[in-house]
Amino acid sequence: MPPLSLMIKPASSLCNLSCEYCFYRDVSEHREHLGFGIMTKETAEVLIQKAFMYADGNQIAFAFQGGEPTLAGLDFFRFFVDTVKKYNTKNSPVFYGMQTNGTVITNEWAEFLAENHFLVGLSLDGDMEGNKFRKKPSGQNSFYKILTAAELLKKHGVDFNILTVLTGYCAENGERIYRYFRDKGFKYLQFIPCLRPFGSQEKSELYMTPEQYGDFLIRVFNLYVKDYVRDNYVSVRQFDNWVRLFLRQHPEQCGIAGHCTHQFVAESDGSIYPCDFYCTDEYFLGNIKETDFLTMEKSETAENFIKESLIIPERCKGCEVAFMCRKGGCKRTQLSEDYCEAYKKFFTACLPLFRVFINEK
Repeated sequence: MPPLSLMIKPASSLCNLSCEYCFYRDVSEHREHLGFGIMTKETAEVLIQKAFMYADGNQIAFAFQGGEPTLAGLDFFRFFVDTVKKYNTKNSPVFYGMQTNGTVITNEWAEFLAENHFLVGLSLDGDMEGNKFRKKPSGQNSFYKILTAAELLKKHGVDFNILTVLTGYCAENGERIYRYFRDKGFKYLQFIPCLRPFGSQEKSELYMTPEQYGDFLIRVFNLYVKDYVRDNYVSVRQFDNWVRLFLRQHPEQCGIAGHCTHQFVAESDGSIYPCDFYCTDEYFLGNIKETDFLTMEKSETAENFIKESLIIPERCKGCEVAFMCRKGGCKRTQLSEDYCEAYKKFFTACLPLFRVFINEK
């Protein structure tokens, strides 16, 4: 069997922040059940057992997301890790990841994450002003709580990167935000375009225009290249993956390959979906307590989800930058905003700069 990528939502859509752009709140509002509560240990055990049955000795990546996954509690995660050891009888390589807003991270949490080699994605949208959309329920900016979490993760040697929701505001201030992260010693960054709710055409500083996105990519890529040349490399995941494409290597980031791939997202009740952007009733694959991953992977719903992403738009045929753009990336991002012109503008302006990476392995 191929490696298994499993994203788990142990606290479903529960969160202790009220971010203005939360994509998963929108996803959960587009299904019959808004949330499924905290995952029980019984459900987690079934999930783990069937994950190892599917992997059959190949590697498994368990990634935890939300909502806010830490709301499931540290005891849940300790149980999960112990249960993984119990069922990993064929010695599958196991990798752990977690995306968190960082607001409940303590020394105890950080010690656990370090001991079990979790790669943590810490959500932070920039400096104080850039982070203004990541609010506590009181309306207060969560900025300082997140910085405290970053210091705790550093103190305990936890590997982490910064996940930034790329709003229109952040795109307009991209150079300042990039420099802020670099100067803080955050060397692993991800910029994720802010998604409109399903069916929305809302215009606001939350959502980038194609012009804003194209300008952001050009300006920040230039900083990225300069830092690389000056031996002060800062990893920006999207740029790293485009460099891989330029060097005729395989990208590792979902959305850049030009089509969707088989992966599974587990809601807290055991419901399984093909993508965290599409945890909706339409794409429900089954419940892990009643079926298995191989059966769901071969289901008509799962196969159609992949096929939908394989269609090549007419405008991409013959496009000079199509080998890098890959149809404009993630189909959910395209549903939110058409960034075709942004990518044309970026690659047309910056393709010559990619040559500095030719000898990069």
